[in-house]
Amino acid sequence: MADSRISIKDRAKYALKAHDIGNKYSDLALPRASVLVPLLVKNNELHVLLTVRSMQLHSNQGEVCFPGGKHDSKDRSDIDTALREAQEEIGLPPVQVEVICKMVPIINKDDILVTPVVAFISDAFQPRPNANEVSDVFIVPMHHFLKSEEHTSTPYETGMLVHFFTFKDRQTHKSFTVWGLTAQICIIVGYLALGQNPSFKVDFDLDNPSISMDKCLLTKYATSKL
Repeated sequence: MADSRISIKDRAKYALKAHDIGNKYSDLALPRASVLVPLLVKNNELHVLLTVRSMQLHSNQGEVCFPGGKHDSKDRSDIDTALREAQEEIGLPPVQVEVICKMVPIINKDDILVTPVVAFISDAFQPRPNANEVSDVFIVPMHHFLKSEEHTSTPYETGMLVHFFTFKDRQTHKSFTVWGLTAQICIIVGYLALGQNPSFKVDFDLDNPSISMDKCLLTKYATSKL
């Protein structure tokens, strides 16, 4: 049984740090990108901050995603990339970000190696979206990504599942669809941080999530367009 004296934040930090990859995968020869997975505690619940891509962008307009983007030559690390992009997109100062871990990267449909950088931010943070890149910012309770009520999935051509979640913001009454890579990261982070099993089928090993994600990454890397 979890110790009730340990805060939700500390419990999540402890669980997530156990899955930090360090510099592993730094030698993979693929274009790199990073996303920041900003966690916060609000009303005694763990939440994640998400954004909606601007309709002015050239690709994936209107889709829900994390703050993030491609590696820049000035970035010293995957963490630098995630922090820089978050500051550019939503006005989040790097000094207000407590980085917890880097998780196993995912190769996206464009054969870009995307590293999730999980961090905590203050619940008092007020986003200042860059209208050229972001049209909306919202937060979702992490347990939403472990429940089946607003969830569907479909098999992808690789045999893996693509997950879809519908979320309605009670304050703004806006509805959002979280899917694909973003949904996959939310499921994994939610499972690890909360220690609760998803109530639907997933395609990673619940007993050894990092090992199964590593296997998936290296399998896809072997068939990627190098």
